[in-house]
Amino acid sequence: MKKLSLAARYRPQTFADVAGQDMVKTVLSRAAAEDKVAAAYLLSGTRGVGKTTIARIFAKALNCEHAPAAEPCNECAQCRKITQGSHVDVAEIDGASNNSVEDARALRETIGYAPMEGRYKVFIIDEAHMLSRSAFNALLKTLEEPPARVVFIFATTEAHKFPITIVSRCQHFVFRHLSEDALAAHIVRVLQREGLEFEESAVRILARRAAGSVRDSMSLLDQVLALGGERLEAATTRQVLGLAGQELFQELFEAVLARDCAAVTELCRGLLQRGVDVGFFVRELAQHLRDLFLLRQGGSGMGASLRLPADEAALWESLVPRFSVGHLHAAWQMTLEAQRGIVQNPDPATALELLLLNMALLPRLLPLENLVPGAAPQPQQQSQPQQQPAPAPSPASPAPAAPPRPRVPEAPRPEPRPSESAAPVAPAPHPRPAPPSPAPETAPAAESSGDDEVPPPAASAVARDWSAFCSFCAQMQEQGEEAPSPRMLRQLGAQWDEERLLLTPRGETLLHQAERQRGLLEKALASYGVGGTRIELAQPRPVRTEAELIEEYSRKPELQECLSIFDGRIDKCRMRQ
Repeated sequence: MKKLSLAARYRPQTFADVAGQDMVKTVLSRAAAEDKVAAAYLLSGTRGVGKTTIARIFAKALNCEHAPAAEPCNECAQCRKITQGSHVDVAEIDGASNNSVEDARALRETIGYAPMEGRYKVFIIDEAHMLSRSAFNALLKTLEEPPARVVFIFATTEAHKFPITIVSRCQHFVFRHLSEDALAAHIVRVLQREGLEFEESAVRILARRAAGSVRDSMSLLDQVLALGGERLEAATTRQVLGLAGQELFQELFEAVLARDCAAVTELCRGLLQRGVDVGFFVRELAQHLRDLFLLRQGGSGMGASLRLPADEAALWESLVPRFSVGHLHAAWQMTLEAQRGIVQNPDPATALELLLLNMALLPRLLPLENLVPGAAPQPQQQSQPQQQPAPAPSPASPAPAAPPRPRVPEAPRPEPRPSESAAPVAPAPHPRPAPPSPAPETAPAAESSGDDEVPPPAASAVARDWSAFCSFCAQMQEQGEEAPSPRMLRQLGAQWDEERLLLTPRGETLLHQAERQRGLLEKALASYGVGGTRIELAQPRPVRTEAELIEEYSRKPELQECLSIFDGRIDKCRMRQ
């Protein structure tokens, strides 16, 4: 004889038997007791949280022979037929296989008939999000003005796929995940009714693995009990479900404390060989790190609020003093952030190995023990040669030395030139290259410009490279200094010799931009080390239309002979930029 699963055998038959979902149970039970029933209900939530179960209980409460009542009696003929799925007025429809507009029209035709046996006709549409758009549209008028004694109950795991026109015609109830404590209590009730002994840690493992789903918890319990035995044990549960044991987590934390990368890598290899569920392993790791962090912060008194089994609490309390608070907090945060990425990674084992190695090397990557509470870490200062004190400014100087400006990165140049503070107000003509000569008397003033200033090179040592000058201007802008637009400079044609910089714009717009930025360009040339360069702007070539160019080139004798030989013509012509 076929044996029913635990989920089917212990499916709740009253609102009181349903685990969790207290608000939904209260509202629907009161609606059945007061006979104030809406035309349509939308029950949404994740899998295995009781949507279809509550829909059936609600249908029994509406059609019970003792109705209106808050709970079905489950003893009358009406309740028994609904439980067996043979009631003529309660129809359960699979939305995945009956999703066309024809199915919706057939359903609409049957709605007009009055209930035959019960008080209400109830249509429970499971996986309703699978209905097509046309099927939803076919139900719109019926949901808005339904016949008397007709109730629609839509159950779905993806409420976001419902048209808003359907949602607005329904009372929408969102089913929540069950907490670990609620799931554990439900599993305990089932085990007690089965007459089986159990370990509390084994029940906690099943509740944690089910992730808020009652049906998943019953399926996992069925899977573990299939191995046989009169007692549910934690070791057997982990072995059957492919979960890591506490000894494995103890080995992992020992390797993390010792910063033993080889041990961490070997442990990851062992996980794969045992067939451990990587996704659940990361979830458990995050939970254990949370427990360790709270124990480290709250002391032994925190153990009671965490509700840890005695053996697990003793293990964590022995490990907690060896971890720093910062290490535990950072490891917990890393694990939570990496959890989804590891599960969805094409190579989850390698992603998990990287997470564990980072966790082991975390104190070395970030010296948490050296951080001063409440103070940000200071960057290391690079040693700099000590500057000699600057001499007093010469009386002949026209103005005092300017304050040091931010350092602008530039290519290394062999010779320094006098600083701008000691230079005359009007820039002198740029000297031609000459053999080295003794430094002028104003040279010492360059040393008084401050620690952060690097004096620009001498004009004779600067390579007149237009591309390098454009990059120099870009660096000046990055340092917050005024400089001509590098983008505009790169669009100019440049001819640069010892005394003259000839710039040729490509158009009138660039010419006007260059004229407006002439002052910034002269300052940038001075900072670059060629302050005496004379700037000239050439007029751009006149822009001619394509027709004018074709006409001009068609009259050239050398092209006319070629065109006559090939019997051709000029089709396209444009100016070179």
